[in-house]
Amino acid sequence: MVLSDEQGHAVIIDPGCYEAHERQELLHYIDSSNLRVEGLLNTHCHIDHVLGNHFISETYQVPLGIHSLDLDTLNRVADYAHVYGFEGYVPSPAPSYWLEHKQKIQFGSIELTVLFTPGHAPGHVVFYAEKEGIVINGDVLFRGSFGRTDLPGGDMETLKRSINEVMFQLPNDTLVYCGHGPTTTIGVEKETNYILQF
Repeated sequence: MVLSDEQGHAVIIDPGCYEAHERQELLHYIDSSNLRVEGLLNTHCHIDHVLGNHFISETYQVPLGIHSLDLDTLNRVADYAHVYGFEGYVPSPAPSYWLEHKQKIQFGSIELTVLFTPGHAPGHVVFYAEKEGIVINGDVLFRGSFGRTDLPGGDMETLKRSINEVMFQLPNDTLVYCGHGPTTTIGVEKETNYILQF
């Protein structure tokens, strides 16, 4: 995801761009929109969220921020990328800094609040933009569903706490940008998400 303001300040979150055409599409969008990429963030470090980390870091010379509890998740990607067919995976650069719960980070007029939401991954975070009324939520919530917990470091009870005690405390009209699938809102998920039945 590319998040930008009207002055062209931009941050890239969870770049999944691996194929050449995906990278070219991203470059074209950034160039044609006159954006200045100033940061790279990961909500968490499963393979599909970090495939483009090296490319973005090298292309724009920007630092990477992750939560410290997902460093092992990030480092392990190189060991199994070939199993998923990503033979050409270039390992992500090391993080330049750690993201902490309730930390504020700024890119131009974009202010993001980091919220710690483990359960799908041990160091999962989401990025809440209060002024814009949006949250970039990685794989915590999906429309009518939620992140899987059967991968290393996953835990259903932890994920439920993250959803109920962090995500569901955001305003009901907060637009949720999911790591997979369509957007939703906090209010809709509080009323309908089947994780509430557990």
